[in-house]
Amino acid sequence: MYRCSGNALSRRNFLAAGAVGGIGLTLADYFMIQEAQAEIKHYDLMEAKAKGVINIFLPGGMAQQESFDPKPYSPLEYRGEMGTVKTNTGEVFSESIPELAKRADKFTVIRSLSHGEAAHERGTHNMFTGYKPSPALVFPSIGSVVSHELGPRNDLPPYVCVPNMPNEFAGSGYLSSSFNPFSLGADPSSSGFKVRDLDLAGGVDAERFHRRRMALEAVNQRFTSFANADNVAAMGTFYERAYSLLDSPNAREAFNIEAEDAKTRDRYGRDQAGQRMLMARRLVESGVRFVTLTYGGWDMHQNITSGIKRTMPALDRALAALLDDLSDRGMLDDTMVVLTTEFGRTPKINKDAGRDHWAKVFSVMLAGGGVKGGLVYGASNSTASEPEENPVSHEDLATTIYHQLGIVADKELMAPGDRPIEIVDGGKVVTDILT
Repeated sequence: MYRCSGNALSRRNFLAAGAVGGIGLTLADYFMIQEAQAEIKHYDLMEAKAKGVINIFLPGGMAQQESFDPKPYSPLEYRGEMGTVKTNTGEVFSESIPELAKRADKFTVIRSLSHGEAAHERGTHNMFTGYKPSPALVFPSIGSVVSHELGPRNDLPPYVCVPNMPNEFAGSGYLSSSFNPFSLGADPSSSGFKVRDLDLAGGVDAERFHRRRMALEAVNQRFTSFANADNVAAMGTFYERAYSLLDSPNAREAFNIEAEDAKTRDRYGRDQAGQRMLMARRLVESGVRFVTLTYGGWDMHQNITSGIKRTMPALDRALAALLDDLSDRGMLDDTMVVLTTEFGRTPKINKDAGRDHWAKVFSVMLAGGGVKGGLVYGASNSTASEPEENPVSHEDLATTIYHQLGIVADKELMAPGDRPIEIVDGGKVVTDILT
């Protein structure tokens, strides 16, 4: 087991930062050194195949039958009204995702994910943290653990949510609140899109900004010498990361979606799915380690066929464009794309022509970052009601994501009360889907 007693950017390190000016180092130099040390420390543990992750979460519970796991030979009340399409690898997907079917050689579908939690909140918790909920402890999200373990890169936040933190389980849990995600605060598909807090306030030029920063640092050093609280250290971390964003043209440019040419934006789609995925690509390309984005509402208890036809085309187009774009840029080898949802839908169509919650089996998709292409792993039974081959748990999925990032999933972090808690408890790497 690996153990970690806390954040490398601790209060002690912040106090040390106040002294570095005396030996000729700026705070920017200091944080660059901290970042380099974090890289050395963590990547010595295990080789990383993925430099970044784009986590696409579909809230509400996407139906496996109307996406990656159709059942064309089941009775109509099980298979639903939608037909199928053949993939470029010879598999069969729902007709709702024709563009992804053309690119099945680029990704793996797991058809045997199962966790048994059919309530939205609990299922969402499982998929964001790799843990089942506990009344005794608030677990950190995968993105926050990545932020804790790997730290920032290229003056960018390690963990970003597009457009906002989607739920309470996407946060830092028992870790310091400094490992919460940075949120854009606006949707990149909106007219006049602008990331909040990336520009100096009116009337504040660069010189005045730096004077304010130095004054604040002097006050903070005095204050933190008398206080040892998480929110104090966390605020210091947030200030430093905000300063890095404001001070770095390259960092600010990462959020500038207007820099993309019109054809690229059109190819992704000028909608929420398309522009959120395009923004995610820009961010991981610039150095963000973990991007979480959401799209759509998939809780289709009524009229699921019309709901899928309304919601799926934008996802199909945008995700296909993302895979092509990453591949064309040579980024797919070291960028993992994960498409998840909190659970699936019932095997049988209900009286309202929809499907209800079902957590015994559902499908997820992974691509890049050392994940095989052209693979369907695991299987559900003939009615998509339970796993038939190679069941995969949410712990297994989280462990596999961490493994590809070079993070040891059974490493112990320290929760409040000096309680050692494994990053993931009991998960295993799904080695069969990895190159």
